[in-house]
This record gives sequence, C-alpha cells and structure tokens, in this order.
Amino acid sequence: MPRSNDTGTATTTGRPARTGRRRTLRREVPSTVGLLADAGDFAAMRGYRSFTFDDHRDYLDHVDRLLRSLAARGIHITVALFDPVEYADFCADRGLDPDTPGARTRFTAELGGATGGLPYAGQPIDELVPLLVDAAVRQATWEYASSLLAEVGRCADCGEDIGTASFERAAEALRHLVDRAGPGHHHLVCSVPAPEEQLVAVLHADTGPGGGPRVDGRDGLDFVTVLAAGLALGGPGGLVLRTTTEGDRDRVHGWRLDRGRLVPLSAAAVFNAYCTDADTGEPVGPEPGVEYCPGYEVDEPGPHH
Repeated sequence: MPRSNDTGTATTTGRPARTGRRRTLRREVPSTVGLLADAGDFAAMRGYRSFTFDDHRDYLDHVDRLLRSLAARGIHITVALFDPVEYADFCADRGLDPDTPGARTRFTAELGGATGGLPYAGQPIDELVPLLVDAAVRQATWEYASSLLAEVGRCADCGEDIGTASFERAAEALRHLVDRAGPGHHHLVCSVPAPEEQLVAVLHADTGPGGGPRVDGRDGLDFVTVLAAGLALGGPGGLVLRTTTEGDRDRVHGWRLDRGRLVPLSAAAVFNAYCTDADTGEPVGPEPGVEYCPGYEVDEPGPHH
C-alpha cells in the first residue's frame, strides 16, 4: 500500500530501498560494448534490417554518449572491436539469426572475455578508436607469434621444445637489453618476417638511477613472444633500442636476428639502418640530438636445430 514519506511524496513500502540496492548492484555488473570502428565493418552491418544506423559518424557519436552515460553511473566498461565476419561465423556455428539484437548481444558478451578489449577511461570516441584498433592488432600479433612457437617442434638433437626454450631466451635477452641500456626511458621495436605477415612488437620501459627496469606486463609478454618467434624461426629480423635520458642525447642501439640469435650491429650499421627510408631505400638525414651506438651482447647462441 502506498504511504507518504517525510517530504509528502507517495511511495510503496520498501520500494526505494530495493531500488537503491538494485542500482548499487548494477554498478558491480560490468558492461561490454562492441564497437564498429571501421567504416567498412559498419557498412557490412547495415545489411541487417535490425541494425538501424545508416551513418557511421552518427553511430560513433551515439556510442560515445552511451559510454559516457554508463561511466557516469559508475559502471565498469570494456570496449572491443565488433568484427562482422566473426559475428556471421559465430551465428552460423550456434544456429542464431544474425539479423537480431539478441544475437548481437550474445556475440558482444563473448567479446568481453577476449583480451583484445580496452577498459573505457573516459576518452573521446575519436581517441578511443585508434587505441582499440592498436590493441586488436597487438592481440592478433601475439596470437600469431604464439601459434608459430607452438608449431616449431622439438630439437632434433635433445628433444627439447624449441618454442619454450626460445621464449625463455627471449625473456632473458629482454632483461639484458634493458639492464645494460642504463637509466632512462627505453623504446624497443622488434620486427620479424613470418610466413603470413610481418610481426612487429613495440615496448616502453623505464629504468631509474638506482632501481631495476619497469616493464608493463602485457606489453612485455607481447614483445618477448615476437622476439621468441624470431629466435625460433631462425630467419632474418631486427631489433632497435632507443634510450632517452634527460639532459643527454638519445642513444640508439641495434641488433639483427641471424640463425636464431640476436647479433649486435656496429655503430655504422645502426646509422645506416636508422637513416634509410624503409619504403624507398633512399638515405635520409640523421636525426639531431641522436647518437648511433653499436649493439651489445644480450643473447647466447641457441643449442637447438
């Protein structure tokens, strides 16, 4: 039965308390938003009659407002790329009608368990989209590099799993790379040609004057996995480390991958690599304030064949 509270407003006994608890509980239930970041993916979804948006910019603006609305209610949000091809496969595998909101909801819920999503931190949509695409690329790179390590097989001499041994060597090499670079902010890039695509991993690390290096866990895992794939495959590749220290010139060191080992480059080779246009092969001027240095030993030859 309705009753009046102290302000004279009619209410049902117990309803405000129950509503408040539900709202509190809702803040503890995470949300996942599947985002069509690419105009081509958006166009593909327009083929479904139940997908009512007809302009990609308008769609992105609506997603932006949705994200801000959920965040304002204290809800944790993960944003993940919505891939129409994967969505169609998902529906076909489960016998779902893809032209329904319910099917899109189920697919998006599964995206929440993927590691390629990003926690929403209040970024404007135009900043969020490139971050999300970059996260998806890094996830795909890690998955491909991991599959290469899993498929490389065992050593013909000792029977040890080459993928596992290469990962351990790559992790140790990364520690030596950053430790021996000294204090400063370190920017590392590893590039490995693989059978299906070029593997590229980027890592940032910081080393203080009196402490060990700080490396982000997920970025470190991605970098080590790509480097390990290069070591295991035994083909060409390269690694560049650039260190920035306040009040000093930037230092650039380089290595090449050769038959499963990181081989230090000379200062001249580092200069040539850094001062050559990767697309045209034409020389480019050296960057001011940069010292081109030789690489240093960070890796022992692998024993496996």
